[in-house]
Amino acid sequence: MQKTQAVASLGQHRLMLPAWVKAALSANDRLKVYLTVVQAASTHASHPDRELLDLSKEIASVGLNTAWLHDAAAAARRIDEDLLVPDMPRLLRCIEDDLATMARPVLETTADGAEPSPRVKRWLDWLLALPSDRLSDKQVEALTHGRRGEADSLHLLVMDLHKQINKLSGELASEVIDGANVWELQPQDRARVAAFMRGLNRTAVLKFDHPGLDTAATRDGERLLLQNDIGTNDAHVLVLQVTGHVITLSYSDLHCARLEFFQALLAPFGAKWSGLESRTNAELNQGDAYSVGTARFDCVDDAAVDAALEGIGSRIVFLIDWNRARKRLQAFVDKDDAIAVLAEVARLDVGHRAWLQMGGERLIFAAMQAAGEGAFRIGDRLDEVIGVADAHAFLVAVMRLACDAMRRSQPAALVADETRMLLAQHVRQRTSEFDLLAEHASYCQALAQAVSDGLAHGAERSGKASRELAARSKAWERKADHLVMQAREKAEHQPRWRPVARLIEQSDDVADALEEAAFLISLIADHHLKGWNDDVHKVLAQLAATVLQATQDQVKALAIARTLGSNSEAVDNDAFLGATWRVLQAERQCDALLRDARRVILGVVQDAASLMLANDLAGALELASDRLLTAAYALRDLAFDKAGVRG
Repeated sequence: MQKTQAVASLGQHRLMLPAWVKAALSANDRLKVYLTVVQAASTHASHPDRELLDLSKEIASVGLNTAWLHDAAAAARRIDEDLLVPDMPRLLRCIEDDLATMARPVLETTADGAEPSPRVKRWLDWLLALPSDRLSDKQVEALTHGRRGEADSLHLLVMDLHKQINKLSGELASEVIDGANVWELQPQDRARVAAFMRGLNRTAVLKFDHPGLDTAATRDGERLLLQNDIGTNDAHVLVLQVTGHVITLSYSDLHCARLEFFQALLAPFGAKWSGLESRTNAELNQGDAYSVGTARFDCVDDAAVDAALEGIGSRIVFLIDWNRARKRLQAFVDKDDAIAVLAEVARLDVGHRAWLQMGGERLIFAAMQAAGEGAFRIGDRLDEVIGVADAHAFLVAVMRLACDAMRRSQPAALVADETRMLLAQHVRQRTSEFDLLAEHASYCQALAQAVSDGLAHGAERSGKASRELAARSKAWERKADHLVMQAREKAEHQPRWRPVARLIEQSDDVADALEEAAFLISLIADHHLKGWNDDVHKVLAQLAATVLQATQDQVKALAIARTLGSNSEAVDNDAFLGATWRVLQAERQCDALLRDARRVILGVVQDAASLMLANDLAGALELASDRLLTAAYALRDLAFDKAGVRG
């Protein structure tokens, strides 16, 4: 099916004649190859011992698939004097389609019923009546002979149509403006065409070796018409009408999502879109539905018209292979994020075609595989490992790398190496296990600091201060819980996160105990201070301060552990061990302080509620120190493993 049919379906027949002529000339080249294949098949079937004629260059030169046509000739056989050719229905269908395409411009410019219309119809009917599996010698002759004065043949018809097409092509008064084929323009139209082509040519290089972006323009009464074929799909066409200072754009696409993407691309230029329409045409998109949208641009003057046309032209290249790129990106991010990546590389005038041509998703998969053991597993999606924002930034950067490399004629291997290095940086920056651990430890320290400060400044004597302490502590504890959930999710997909998840779960017991201590202070402030004296306050404050010091040492140990490795300096190793040892010492101090606190509390507090709450507060603080010690031992094991030390 030809793209000219799509343009005609948008109602712009005057644009079609040059496109029909161009399509007819291509069809002529293909028909000659098909007829040559039939002749080669017949000769090979009659003389299988002779060397088969190699038509691969001829087949490839007209853009056809070499394999099946060459195989059709090579596998041809004679049975009962008939010629059997593999893929015969496919070959005949190709001949029928290209004969119709070749005849169209001639038929459109001749009177109804006049030659060659009856002759073309007769041969199309003849082709349809052929058997699907074999050809007689007479039928082969009717297809291929080129001798004048004998019975008519399909080959003779093709030659006659070719002469008429060449004549018609010469009669079209045409010129070229910056690559656009134009005819019958008025003087003011040239500036409009030049503006459109200025934008088109600025970004057209980004399609690289992909076909498409051919432009035609003509005057039709009060309207200047411009048409761009975009790519190769028959239902993917853009037509512009310029009347005065108003531009009307008609756009057809078999992918509704791409049409919506194009709408967003044109928004900065003032596009006002009408409702989308779904159409079906038996000759387009294999009869499947495709979408058509119309946009209007109301411009204030000639300069605004030129600016809008230039902007429209500059965006078209980003539609080529768009759906293919979107599908491949969805292996790494979700659908909306894939479209967001394509929108960003279009905004940057980078595009996605270079990325596809340099290997596309293979570049990313190879980089993920090379990221190191445990970084990615089969089935992992990029955004799930390094985060949505980093995945977006990485994919945009890779497309920029590919584009720069293509424009500088650099090898794909260089892009692959740069992609691996770039992903390694993102993995190190965004997926370090110690990031989550350090963030969780900072919440534990904040909780310990709040409880210690509260007791140091008498929060247990103030209902307002104690309630604020409890509320603030609860919020921090919930944020710490969220980090635990993140670590568990990562551990489900990545083995290296499993010890981290266990460690952060143990550390979360510290946060729970400290939040409980803050809550108990709020209960004590609610008229449960009976019997408290300075000794009770002092021993509890000392217990809280010791826990605070232990959380600070745990934060220091985590900061040092992040840098430890097989080549770590001795001073770093000593500093890490010193920090974890101080956590151990703090736990022992808290054991002793708990006993002191209970002795003091029992000696002076007689009220049952006050006694229970004071004892529970001391127990919660000591429990936090116990859990800190457990977390410190787990951190030491993790750090030793990272440094290559075995216990």
